Amino acid sequence: MSVVLALVAVCVLAALGYAGGQVEGWRWIFGAVLPYLGIALFLGGIVYRVARWASSPVPFRITTTTGQQRSLPWIRQAKLDNPFTPAQTFGRMLLEVLLFRSLFRNSKFELRAGPRLVYGEEKWLWLAAMAFHWSFLVVFLRHLRFFLDPVPAWVAALQSIDGFLQIGAPEILWTGLILPAALLYLLARRLFQAEIRYISLFADYFALCLLLGLAGSGVLMRYFTKTDIIAVKQLAIGIVTFSPVVPASLSGLFFVHLFLLTVLLAYFPFSKLAHMPGIFLSPTRNLPNNNRAHRHVNPWNYPVKVHTYEEWEEEFHDKIVAAGLPLDKE
Repeated sequence: MSVVLALVAVCVLAALGYAGGQVEGWRWIFGAVLPYLGIALFLGGIVYRVARWASSPVPFRITTTTGQQRSLPWIRQAKLDNPFTPAQTFGRMLLEVLLFRSLFRNSKFELRAGPRLVYGEEKWLWLAAMAFHWSFLVVFLRHLRFFLDPVPAWVAALQSIDGFLQIGAPEILWTGLILPAALLYLLARRLFQAEIRYISLFADYFALCLLLGLAGSGVLMRYFTKTDIIAVKQLAIGIVTFSPVVPASLSGLFFVHLFLLTVLLAYFPFSKLAHMPGIFLSPTRNLPNNNRAHRHVNPWNYPVKVHTYEEWEEEFHDKIVAAGLPLDKE
């Protein structure tokens, strides 16, 4: 039911975007006003989320690790899985951000006849996540050609690398194939794996359907319909220079694409998609595990009256002596 509602919601949004591109009085709203609102919500929401995360108290090191910590000299330490120094922690963060190392090490288990608990690899999820995130990054960087004039050489080079498979015109972009395929796998995984479907909510399906709608409308514009690229760049340059112009030659499908992007920007900071900045503020990843070498005291512990050992020994001095127990202070 949740996936149907999410699909219907995205279809309604797409229909609104298309209608906004067809009605003359709405074109300015959907082409300029709403994109500015989406960007403002995105930036403001990200700042709000990051500020909240940064202000969260972290009084001690959370040692959620998968390897041997630094201990005795003859025990080999897992420097990346259980870092002790800031440099080792940086290495762990780098592998986590670029290669999703913890997801690569993820495993699955299922209960089979017997009963027998069986563990297995879960590399397809890691591969789909890597394909989606890297493809989305490449697509985002390629789109900079619409917002920059002149277009930087590295953006043109990235476009050439992504589109080296030349079969017809326009050229086929690898990201145009990989991105939708990865999203479809992630959606199918939630639909057909019972344990994943059980814990999936409307928000999970909505994010995937929204991204699929965005990617699908982009693919349709590139390969199946005609899009005025010059008009698109004119609109993009106008938005970044705060002098928006909405050309009349922009198609309805473009407004679908633009409106879905606007919704994604506005929705991003308040959804699970905002894990991107969160990884850098995660105490299970950004702090070295040096609890054995340094004592981390909670700086805001409530002051309480404690009964120290020295006070206890002085109070029961005679009884300790009578019992024949050793004393720290004679």
